[in-house]
Amino acid sequence: MKIKKGDNVKILTGKDRGKSGKVVNVDFKSNKATVEGLNIFKKHVRPKRQGEKGEVVQVFRPLAVSNLMIVCPACGKATRIGYAVDKEKKTRICKKCHAPI
Repeated sequence: MKIKKGDNVKILTGKDRGKSGKVVNVDFKSNKATVEGLNIFKKHVRPKRQGEKGEVVQVFRPLAVSNLMIVCPACGKATRIGYAVDKEKKTRICKKCHAPI
């Protein structure tokens, strides 16, 4: 998977299309990533004890990695990722400006 925790990504589809944010969590089994402050849904929570009130909680739901694109820190554009191997070290590079990510 080319997206890692801490990457700045742009959302390609959905209700938050065009917005960008930082990746907080990546789930490798389901190929999903949670982006900070985006894809927020409201969940109604029932009271668990007597006398406690029910409430509406905001939940961050993960997005499919296929709907995310990494934003290059050098050029500031949403780009695909390539790899460069230099003496047994593999680094991610921007496909548009060839700067390391």
